[in-house]
Amino acid sequence: MFTFSLTIVRHGETQYNRDKLLQGQGVDTTLSEAGVRQAEAVGQYLRDLRFNVVYTSDLQRACQTAEQILRANVRSSGVEAVLEPLLRERGFGIAEGRPKEDLKNMANAAGQSCRDYTPPGGETLDQVRLRFKDFLRVLFQQMMEEHGDGTAAPPLPPAGGSEDGPEGVGVHALVVSHGAFIRIAVKHLLEELGCSLPAGARASQLSAPCPNTGVSRFLLTLRRAPGQGGAPGRGGGPELAAARCLFTNRKEHLETLEDS
Repeated sequence: MFTFSLTIVRHGETQYNRDKLLQGQGVDTTLSEAGVRQAEAVGQYLRDLRFNVVYTSDLQRACQTAEQILRANVRSSGVEAVLEPLLRERGFGIAEGRPKEDLKNMANAAGQSCRDYTPPGGETLDQVRLRFKDFLRVLFQQMMEEHGDGTAAPPLPPAGGSEDGPEGVGVHALVVSHGAFIRIAVKHLLEELGCSLPAGARASQLSAPCPNTGVSRFLLTLRRAPGQGGAPGRGGGPELAAARCLFTNRKEHLETLEDS
């Protein structure tokens, strides 16, 4: 078994975010000036953590954010972001490019909550969750192939101590994605994968909407699945043995921007 940290970051602000317009997958906008500053700020916040692998949605707003994070990072020289379509924002179908209020009105007309409603041509929550599960399989396979047979990191450390950094863990992955996708991903980690929570926290608090460049971090322990006939062996694929949430939606790095 070995443990790695998974840091998930939402992209910086776009003009569509500021104007409360839905982007989804079909509207591929770039960061606003404020969004670039946010991406630079989160890059400074993460600058001392050496990422072994970086995955980003292939939409421009996420790619730009990942680029800024890697540019600021002093320990991840030579690491390049992998563009991963599985990390794209939830598709909102005919609602993309329209005000978020339009989506609320569609949901109300259908007698559903806005969070659960799927507009025509859009992705259901289950479809997005399955995309995240597919991504985890890709990530787990890479982590196991590249680090699982070494001694780069111990099993999950005991609870207690600092909740900020993954002390004692030597392998780190960064994911840059989108608000709706991250909310579904965090909910899956907390509710379906048995992820333990920080002391005093509730799952509903941790799966709240993520702000632009909000940071979430998890510790995930992998092991090789039993080989053929139930015997453990090198041929087994990776499976999750334990998971812990350190924090979600952290945004302290934005405080100086809000004061300026």
